[in-house]
Amino acid sequence: MDPLTLTIVVAACASAACWLLSLFTRDTSWVDRAWSIVPVVYVWIFAAAALASGADPTRLVVMALLVTAWGARLTFNFARKGGYRGTEDYRWAILRGRMRPWQFQVFNLLFIIGFQMTLLVLITLPAHVALQHLAPFTAGDAAFAVLFLALLSGETIADQQQWNFHSRKSAGQASGFLTAGLFRYSRHPNFFFEQAQWWVFYAIGATAAVTSGLGLLGGALNWTIVGPLLLTALFIGSTIFTESISASRYPEYAEYRRTTSMLVPLPPRATRLRARRSAG
Repeated sequence: MDPLTLTIVVAACASAACWLLSLFTRDTSWVDRAWSIVPVVYVWIFAAAALASGADPTRLVVMALLVTAWGARLTFNFARKGGYRGTEDYRWAILRGRMRPWQFQVFNLLFIIGFQMTLLVLITLPAHVALQHLAPFTAGDAAFAVLFLALLSGETIADQQQWNFHSRKSAGQASGFLTAGLFRYSRHPNFFFEQAQWWVFYAIGATAAVTSGLGLLGGALNWTIVGPLLLTALFIGSTIFTESISASRYPEYAEYRRTTSMLVPLPPRATRLRARRSAG
């Protein structure tokens, strides 16, 4: 079977399983449990096709290994939070309370299952582009791979800082919300690093197309850019919703919002203002 067709079939089966499980268990977090797993499967489908092609499969294998590392980190972090022990994302419970039962089920089918599972296919499709344009691994590929790992390390650090804070909070040794470490420079550094990794993954696929002789359109800019674009839109929307909940719980969150970048790590705004005044 063609690798793209096989990926779509696997995605359809995974989506159906998540939907049926959400109905039987009344738990809508099944996509969350699949989030770190199915992209790894999809990319390895394309890598396996490259390995069987007889051409140089290095780029696809590196892409698959990078996504495997991404999936392993995310699976570990999700598991230690209780994600595989029946803990539902608190945001779904809040949305369920704001909707009628039938409205939430439509939202579950179309967005939680349909949109997100489709997105998980779309973000992996730069591997499809790389398979279509099999070419030797380049220095550009290596640079992007190193950047991907650096971003993965940043996300790992942010997640660990958040885990340590919430552990202290559970023990009564902290309160409120985290504003130290990487969270001093971004309100959601882990979200930033997550999105950035998939933009780098897209760049590796684009590098394959450019190496094969395609120019700006169809090469550096190709149709699979829809994946990281939609992922970024999803994260921005999710972040705004998450922050509305935090703001309702903590009055001081407004000041944190005012002084700290939402996603891209930057010096706190008060520090930047002082630097500008000094330079002026």
